[in-house]
Amino acid sequence: MTHKPILAVILVLALVTMACGVTIPVQVKTGPTVTDTIDVPYTPGNTQAYAVSLSFGAGNFTLKPGADNAVVSGTATYNVEDFKPKVTINKNVIHVEQGNLKLGGIPNFKNNIRNDWVMQLGNVPIRLSVSGGAYTGRYELGGLSLENLSISDGAADVDLAFSSPNRVEMDNFSYTTGASSVKLTGLANAHFAEMKFRSGAGDYRLDFSGELRFDTRVTVESGLSNVTIIVPVGVPARVTFEGGLTSVSMHGEWKKNGDEYNQSGSGPELSIVVKMGAGSLNLRNP
Repeated sequence: MTHKPILAVILVLALVTMACGVTIPVQVKTGPTVTDTIDVPYTPGNTQAYAVSLSFGAGNFTLKPGADNAVVSGTATYNVEDFKPKVTINKNVIHVEQGNLKLGGIPNFKNNIRNDWVMQLGNVPIRLSVSGGAYTGRYELGGLSLENLSISDGAADVDLAFSSPNRVEMDNFSYTTGASSVKLTGLANAHFAEMKFRSGAGDYRLDFSGELRFDTRVTVESGLSNVTIIVPVGVPARVTFEGGLTSVSMHGEWKKNGDEYNQSGSGPELSIVVKMGAGSLNLRNP
């Protein structure tokens, strides 16, 4: 996907609805480009999981492994003073929050607004929460130790992957989004017991490639949208559909059995309940 065509729309929508409490300015005053360094070291000997909360509004957001000797580290590059991030630490609770704009009106995007976060997480137990407005997000979460994962955003363009296994069992993965384009890949590698995906209108791709270690339950709730669910051949899967005017298409090893759609296999089972108002549901193999 290209980022530039969507960026102006993303910024407008973000300043309307972003989770950081922004009010729309008449004009967004830009200044010199500034890069802030964020570095939150871990406490030696700590045995409890860190609760990490990242709140981001508009722009480009990247999150990946690689923080050395830190729970979270990275950079925030911006040219609007009110985008300056704020870091709050209270023992094992870490919150990194984008600054607020507090002007009224419709923004003027003739200026070249920049707001880019590139963040890294360390190899320590983490309960992660990400709250975004309308933004472009790129996540690589493979190889981390995520005990819980919660993501919520507005009108977003998101590509999230678990390219390698999560190092611990995840209690729950929840993702809530508005009218967005979201691609989730390698979901079996996340090692969650339960997943809940909620969305408005948009295009959504849930790819359960990876290593499914135990029976897993997934709930998908979506509005007028196009939802694609991908399960590797040989993984036993059962999809129960509840919805209205939605077309369901099957490709590969999927079979229809009454109100259910099944794929045979051996090992842990993937059980998915899909609730859609309208749109299309596509079941396929990689």
